Amino acid sequence: MRPVHTALAVLVAAVWGFNFVVIEIGLDHFPPLLLSALRFLVAALPAVFFVGRPKVAWKWIAGVGIALGIAKFGLLFTGMDAGMPAGLSSLVLQIQAVFTAVLAAVVLRERPGRVRVTGMAVALAGIAVAAVDGGTSGPVLGFTLVVAAAACWGVSNVLTRKASPPDALNFMVWVCTVPVVPLFGLSLLLEGPARDLAALRVLDWSGVGVIAYVAWVSTVFGFGAWGYLLRRYPASSVAPFSLLVPVFGMSSAALVLGEQVSGPRWLAAVLLVGGVALTSLAPVRPRARTAAVSAGSRPAAADASPAR
Repeated sequence: MRPVHTALAVLVAAVWGFNFVVIEIGLDHFPPLLLSALRFLVAALPAVFFVGRPKVAWKWIAGVGIALGIAKFGLLFTGMDAGMPAGLSSLVLQIQAVFTAVLAAVVLRERPGRVRVTGMAVALAGIAVAAVDGGTSGPVLGFTLVVAAAACWGVSNVLTRKASPPDALNFMVWVCTVPVVPLFGLSLLLEGPARDLAALRVLDWSGVGVIAYVAWVSTVFGFGAWGYLLRRYPASSVAPFSLLVPVFGMSSAALVLGEQVSGPRWLAAVLLVGGVALTSLAPVRPRARTAAVSAGSRPAAADASPAR
């Protein structure tokens, strides 16, 4: 990769890592489901009027919108609101690579080789260490919700592979239109109109900045830049930079929010990032690649498109 594009890939990873800190700050201003709804509303409008018509079938946009927008981000924001630290959330969420590999084996008939199976085992060991550390320093419910969010992310990854969108930015903007109404409805039902209205009445520039960052910087810029890199370079060259996300997430949470990073958490980070690297970057076995292509998917890009 050219140095300028390498710098761009690192910048995107930093943007996505710092996004967890911004979410944590945003949860001081908004209920979690309302914050998630506002994120997708602002990301979709007015961008949807400039990206052109959808380039894939609506069933894929709806499917990814439900799995990613409603389920994954709804669970993630709720888990962080329940007390899951931002840095640990950025780390634990990477277990999505294991869920993606398992679901791809079942749905797309991609047989994981020995290297991928080893990577999954190492990543799960990292999750076990993080669970023990989180169980002693944070709420079990928040940890469980973030793991569930990672599972939903795995579902959305497999659906995205089946959709094979030719334009990542166009696809993501249209996906952002799907969760808006359901998330607003869930917020009114579960969080209550009084809490939502109270949050909107005291909206200040800090709250506006949070929404602008998670919608335009993390979503629109992040996915636009990532899709640009994937169009210019092989996924195997771009994907490794996504492993920097928890590094930036944990370090920025420590610097900005004062989160302590314990010894077990560092061990969990090493195991999880190493396992995800093996799981995501190991070559697909020839028979798996043939099956994936026949299913209309693009195996090389599967684990290279993390949805932050």
